[in-house]
This record gives sequence, structure tokens and C-alpha cells, in this order.
Amino acid sequence: MHPLSGILPVLPTPFDETGAVDIGAMSKLTRFAVRAGVSGVVFPGFASEVEYLTPSERGGLLREVVAAAGDKATIIAGASAETADEVITHGLYAQKLGIGRLMIQPPISIGQEVAQIADFFTAIATRLPNIEFILQNAPAPRGSDLSPTTIIEVARAVPQITYIKEETLPAGPAISEILSSSPSTLIGVIGGGGARYILDEYERGACAAMPAVEIADKHVALDRAWKAGDRDAARAIYVQTLPLLVLQAIYRMRLTKHTMLRRGVLKNAIVRAPTAELDSASIADIDANLVEIGIWAAPDDRPKEVSA
Repeated sequence: MHPLSGILPVLPTPFDETGAVDIGAMSKLTRFAVRAGVSGVVFPGFASEVEYLTPSERGGLLREVVAAAGDKATIIAGASAETADEVITHGLYAQKLGIGRLMIQPPISIGQEVAQIADFFTAIATRLPNIEFILQNAPAPRGSDLSPTTIIEVARAVPQITYIKEETLPAGPAISEILSSSPSTLIGVIGGGGARYILDEYERGACAAMPAVEIADKHVALDRAWKAGDRDAARAIYVQTLPLLVLQAIYRMRLTKHTMLRRGVLKNAIVRAPTAELDSASIADIDANLVEIGIWAAPDDRPKEVSA
């Protein structure tokens, strides 16, 4: 498998007007990400409202992501669950679809001790020997908030952990510490946090970032500028997009879906997860940001038809 790098957005789950999952819209979201130039896509994750999907829903949606992406982007399957058996079930399904990497967050219930976390991943590795793992380290209360020392020791104990998605706060120092002492089997560290700290993460050696998808094209441009050595261009994009990302931290998938609605990819911004509501003022604020960064033209700003 190719090493992971660049922008790897977590795809949201689209719903239709009845609240059911919208398979067709899932295909459109995936194709949008591919056209934006992403290196890969992740599904499902926190940003996918994964806790509110049935096993059959998440399976059908993941199958659609694979079909829509084809060979144009790496697919990373989210497989986090409360038990190793559940993770294995998700992993076996992903493997049948040809997916070779799983992102797994250690369940909070097993605690923060190295031995318990290593045993959890070892049990999964035994049943999925040909799959690589991305250990997701999310902040409390949603995640285990593991220390860099713990992560390094777990990675040493489980060679199939080839990447860490580090999104504790602040993630930067943790990324530096992990990379300074990581085992040879660990290929890289991936940033999270919605790309709100992406320049710091890249400066410290992160190989990729996993933001949401709504401005994937901007994030791809930032990533390419950074890798080309044009730090000024990368920072300019970062500064331009940061106000929207600050709002995204509050409104989460509602903002993502609203933006995809504005961009003509989705037909609605329906969510299942409890999320801060968008009122008229917040929508106006978001829309102003979309216009400012050049990814949406408000109706009044669009070119008028010229009469003959």
C-alpha cells in the first residue's frame, strides 16, 4: 500500500428528507472529494455521525464510497467499537471491499493502561493479520486522550499500528514526541482537529490531515503549497479558511452539510446527531465566509443574465 499523505477527509453521512441514509448522495460526496484532489477518504468517523448509523447502513454507505472512489483515492474504513469482536466484524467487511486500512479508537471503557490497549489491538490483529491500523487518539470526553508515551508503547507492542491520528489538544507537542521516539513500524502521524491546527501539525512532521470535507479543495491547495515549499501560500490559505473552521468546531456536521448544500453536492443539511442548530444569524455568518473564500457565490453576487 502507498504511504498515507496529504488530505484525507472524513465524509459525512447524507440523509434524505425522510431521515433515511441517502446512498446516491454518498456517491456525490465521494466524487466531490476525489475531484478536489484528496489523497484518500475516511468513512465512517465521528464526523459521519457513526454512532447514529445501523450496521447495515454503515455497510451500505461504505460500499458506495468504495464504488464511487474507484482507484482514484485510498479508502480508510472507520472501525471503532466497544469490543474487539465488533471491530473485527467491521474490519472483515471492509477487507471484503478491498480496504487495507482501518482507523480504530481504543474504547474508553478499557482505560489508559498500555497492557489493556495493546491486548485490545492484538486481539484484532490476530483476526485481521493483513490490515494496517490507524490508532485514533481523540480528546476526552469522546476519546481516551492517551499520552504520547502510551501511544508509543502500544505501537511498539502492535506492529500493525502503522499510523497515529493525533487530535488531542494541543496536538502539536504530542506529534513531536511521538515522532521523536516512535518504533520503526510506525510510518507516520496524521493530524485531526478539523485542520484548525494543520500548519503546526505539518511543521512538526505530520504526514497528512483528516479534516471534514466541505473545503477539501482549499485544504488540498494548502497541502500542495506546503509540500512545494511555498509556506507563504500555505499560510494565506490557512488564514483565509480559519474563520470558517472556527465555526465548524461549533456546528460540526451541520456546517459541513450546509456548505455542501451551498456547493450543490447535497440537497439538504439534515443530521441525526445532537448538534448545535443553525439559525438565521449563524447561516448568514457561514455564508459570508463561503463567499469570502470563494467557494460559493451568494445569489445577489451571481452574474445576471444579459437581455438580448
